[in-house]
Amino acid sequence: MTPAQEIEKLRAQLRRHDYLYFIADNPEISDADYDALMRRLRELEAKHPGLITPDSPSQRVGGEPSRDFAPVPHEVPMLSLDNSYSEAEIRLWHERVKKGLGGEAPTLVIEAKIDGLSCSLIYENGELRTAATRGDGSTGEDVTANARAIRSIPLKLLGGAPELVEIRGEVFMDRADFDKLNETQKSLGEEPFANPRNAAAGSLRQKDPRVTAGRGLKFFAHSYGRIRGLAEPQSHWQFLRQCEEWGLMVSKVRARLGTIDEVVAFYNKHEQKRGALPYDIDGLVVKVDELRKQRILGYTAKSPRWAIAFKYPAQQAVTVLKNVIFSVGRTGVITPVAELEPVPCAGVVISSATLHNFDEVARLGVKIGDKVVIERAGEVIPKVIKAVTTSRTGDEREIIPPSRCPACDAKLHKEEGEVALRCINPACPAQARERLLHFASRDAMDIDGLGDAVVDYLLEKELIKDAADIYSLTKEKIRTPDKPKQKKSGDSFEKTETEAEMKRGLSIKDKKADNLLAAIDKSRKRPLSRLIFALGPRHVGEKTALILARRFKNLHHLMNAPLEELEKIREVGPVVARSVHEFFADEAVRKLAVRLEKAGLNLDEPDAPAGANAKLDGTTFVFTGELSSMPRAAAQRKVRELGGKDISAVSAKTTYLVAGAEPGSKLKKAQTLGVKILSEEEFLQLIS
Repeated sequence: MTPAQEIEKLRAQLRRHDYLYFIADNPEISDADYDALMRRLRELEAKHPGLITPDSPSQRVGGEPSRDFAPVPHEVPMLSLDNSYSEAEIRLWHERVKKGLGGEAPTLVIEAKIDGLSCSLIYENGELRTAATRGDGSTGEDVTANARAIRSIPLKLLGGAPELVEIRGEVFMDRADFDKLNETQKSLGEEPFANPRNAAAGSLRQKDPRVTAGRGLKFFAHSYGRIRGLAEPQSHWQFLRQCEEWGLMVSKVRARLGTIDEVVAFYNKHEQKRGALPYDIDGLVVKVDELRKQRILGYTAKSPRWAIAFKYPAQQAVTVLKNVIFSVGRTGVITPVAELEPVPCAGVVISSATLHNFDEVARLGVKIGDKVVIERAGEVIPKVIKAVTTSRTGDEREIIPPSRCPACDAKLHKEEGEVALRCINPACPAQARERLLHFASRDAMDIDGLGDAVVDYLLEKELIKDAADIYSLTKEKIRTPDKPKQKKSGDSFEKTETEAEMKRGLSIKDKKADNLLAAIDKSRKRPLSRLIFALGPRHVGEKTALILARRFKNLHHLMNAPLEELEKIREVGPVVARSVHEFFADEAVRKLAVRLEKAGLNLDEPDAPAGANAKLDGTTFVFTGELSSMPRAAAQRKVRELGGKDISAVSAKTTYLVAGAEPGSKLKKAQTLGVKILSEEEFLQLIS
């Protein structure tokens, strides 16, 4: 047998054993025997380098570590899925699908929804050429070198591969591999990962593929973007079978079903079983099976109409309330925050939860030292549900509201009719920090990159004190020093201020500094409504800020408006009017406004939309439930930009109720009053 023949034989054996291990779940040899075959292949290739090919199993990890992840545009966008959280919602989706198909009920495929990282694999003539993350759906990051290090991703497809196929799926990590990785992290003195999904995402984006190779990542295929040189499958079920024939893993938690009743039964059955799976799932995905019918149903701007995620409900966990700390907000409100014994819940480790206010503490009756039940659904902030009073030992301690501010020691106040305790010291450092973060937040001036760590650094270095100082920052000021060379002093190393900064983990180098300065400069052009909201008068949200901006057009006009004029604005009312008037009468605020104007900020509001741009003029919207395509605040802002109004309560005069996932009592009231109800998809069509 020639070296070339033996090499080809070894490659065929290794590919077959990969298939048996990952796809057939029926390995024939031990890991040691597999490693022996791989060692022999590498020996032969080392002696005959001219015989090495990119698709050889020996070439999974190679080359220099990456310095950057190049952008990869997706020829076919990678859309997200709409979510449903209840049997009623999945049945409502099924009715919409039938309506879109002229009353015909389709065959459905249901699969596990893996809690992983979306990834696209492009194979040309059967060989893996490119791997990319989902990114924003239009453009991802090139992670080809790292994807090649994942053993369940074949470098060469088995069988008759097409000229081109783009396989889409999820990169994930088994819980056992996750636990093993965290043990390694701890032994190295590193922070453990919060959950398998975060670990998988971090592992796929390692600069060195050799690190990725050691993390035990896996890949499940669940769809495709495009196929060329082979007839497209007639159904999704056929595509999944084809993936297995090509040597790709697909979830074994799947079924082809005829009715929505069978889907619900499958969902209920696997809710109890999912804990026994080796990996995390947060629900199931339901798809119309026939591709012809998928094309008829089509897509919204964000998601396919023929598929939906059927999510499992909120997960609960029991832990210990170790302590309560008092957080100071930008308006001086004191919020009690529960410090918890870390506990896994809904795919993340929970170590804290807000208790909202001291009235809520009293309502719950919780004490320090209590066992408490916490709940978390999807990305929602965890909350304390109740105390397990039967577990009390007598050592628990009451949660006593503070009398002085934990940040500045000023005396706290509680205004009549309010729940909150408040620090009214204008020089309170905690409030200054929160005001800066609010000013830079997405719904305010939207200064990308000016988050917690950067604000803390700038405050510590006394580079900023208030919002106006943001606009005097330069690259020289914000760039963190390079890591110093260590200098010996006797038998120990001297610690420097720079080393302390490095240990803190913040690094602002040229590119990050340039991006931050560009975001700051871009924020100068935001309209007056965004600036009013960013400055943060009490009781003024985005909607009220827009009303004030459109009424007064210019910041100086608003600042000098008499109280009587503010009170005449129907949507504002006397309480908000007084708050706005007192805020802009404050000398410190007026000086800040002058400095912001000198910094080149826009102080004007454009005219309200008219004509085609005011397509929602005269309409009122109420929102309930969670939107998947955008935050609710962004949807409300879009309504206002198009001339409509968003209100909080449903009445007979409401034009539309937009119902997202898990709608509240507003839905029932709207149905009773005959208000037109829009799904998220219908709302997106209306505003498009």
